[in-house]
Amino acid sequence: MNATPYARLKWYLVLITLGLSLVPLFALGYVIHSEFRQTYEEKLTDNLRLMVANRRDAISMFLGERVVQLQMLADIHSFAEMSNQAYLNRVFEAVHGTSSSFFDIGVIGQNGGHEAYCGPFDLMDVNYRDEPWFHQVMLKGLYISDVFMGFRNFPHFIIAVKRQEAGRTWILRATIDSEVFTSLVRNVRTGKQGDAYIVNDKDVLQTPSRFGGKALARVALPVHPRGEGVEIASWRRDGVPVIAGITPLPDTNWRLVVTENPDEELSPLVRTRSIVYALLGACGLMIFLGAYLTVSSAVSRLRASDRQRADMDAAVMQSSKMASLGKLAAGVAHEVNNPLSIIRESAGWIRDIINDGELGEGPAVDELEEAVSDIDRHVERARTVTHRMLGFARRMEPLQEDVDLNMLANQTASFLENETRHRNIELKTDLDPELPLITTDANQLQQVILNLLENAIDAIDRDGEITLVTRTGRDGVVLNIADSGEGIARENLAKVFDPFFTTKPTGEGTGLGLSIVYSALSKLGGTIKVNSEPGQGTTFTIRLPFTGPQFPGGKEEP
Repeated sequence: MNATPYARLKWYLVLITLGLSLVPLFALGYVIHSEFRQTYEEKLTDNLRLMVANRRDAISMFLGERVVQLQMLADIHSFAEMSNQAYLNRVFEAVHGTSSSFFDIGVIGQNGGHEAYCGPFDLMDVNYRDEPWFHQVMLKGLYISDVFMGFRNFPHFIIAVKRQEAGRTWILRATIDSEVFTSLVRNVRTGKQGDAYIVNDKDVLQTPSRFGGKALARVALPVHPRGEGVEIASWRRDGVPVIAGITPLPDTNWRLVVTENPDEELSPLVRTRSIVYALLGACGLMIFLGAYLTVSSAVSRLRASDRQRADMDAAVMQSSKMASLGKLAAGVAHEVNNPLSIIRESAGWIRDIINDGELGEGPAVDELEEAVSDIDRHVERARTVTHRMLGFARRMEPLQEDVDLNMLANQTASFLENETRHRNIELKTDLDPELPLITTDANQLQQVILNLLENAIDAIDRDGEITLVTRTGRDGVVLNIADSGEGIARENLAKVFDPFFTTKPTGEGTGLGLSIVYSALSKLGGTIKVNSEPGQGTTFTIRLPFTGPQFPGGKEEP
């Protein structure tokens, strides 16, 4: 039977099973992963907001403490005291002992020049009246500058407070240690790709950036809302994704920027996703293997069932053919026998006349006698055919007796020894010595073997061999009759058991031999199959069931 429809059915069922199994599985995995990712990203954003807000508060507190410290120094000390260099040195030592944030400190008069200075630089002769910060602090009373180079020639920023005392205005100015301030900012960054820095309103760095450069360098930030709270922005830096928390610092034009690599922060999610994908892949593979094996088994059973049903249908059709043929053969034999009897009686009457000498003698009488002999011979041949048709049409129940198949095969083969010897055909036997007895009709079985052997001899004609093999099968005995003849064409294999089908030349065969064999074996409860390849001979396989008390004990059928 054609395997293509079964293969298509198998893959169709496999795909349906996979679709019904994997689509919900992967959909569930996708939904779970999406929800988990969204939750994780929200948690990452919330953590970033909280971290930036805490660091903003810490920086604001640091700057606020420095401002308050300067304001207290200006409030509790008079200008006369603070402008005294020795007194200012003692104050700076006391302040520096409690806090190392101040790098230097100076008292500046209202004309912009130093009245006193304590620090590592020589700035006593510097006048600041033309500097922007001087005017800002004189105007507002408090000023926190951007980072600049100034007279110190290194990046720094200052905090300055104004004090008015008895009609005198003076400024207490301090430089903040940039290392202390920078470390305060950098402590917030996390991970290998994290960064933290401060920029002014022109996006100029106020503290160094790991990836943006040193202080006073310009960095590129995306456009973002500039509200009072923490804003979240994202962009790509040299192809690397960046997520940042940006917030303004109070009392300054600065903004704190804390960046992270979301891929780095989401690495637990990526690992979880990889595990989920691996589990989904393993589940998909298991589902595929299970579906494939299950569907393959079901389709194989369906194929076997269809094959068995086709064999049963063929057997029923063959039986139906044989039954119809039996009725036809009986009618034909009856109708043919009556005229044959009349023809034979007439031929006998003519022979009697010839024998009585009523016709005299002469060449014509001799030809007439030869013609009567031909009539007798052909009538006899016709009677033989009708006799076989009547035998084929009879539905006699087979006898039940113990039969030794080996002995029956040898006896039947011996009937044809003279003919096989005359045609130079070698008759071989490979009979199982432990073959058990079977219960069947010996006469009908012998007729079956005889018909098959005669067909084998006709197929070989001359110079070949016939092999008889017996074996014990699973539920009976097996007889193989193989010949080395020309074989049967593939398109004729399905017709060999049909009534009146023959491959012999016209007039040499009736086409009833194998039909009779098939019918007889059906009555005996057996089966027959044919296997043949053109040019390689033909093998008929007969299977007969055990119906007696004996059970198989010989060699198993290969």
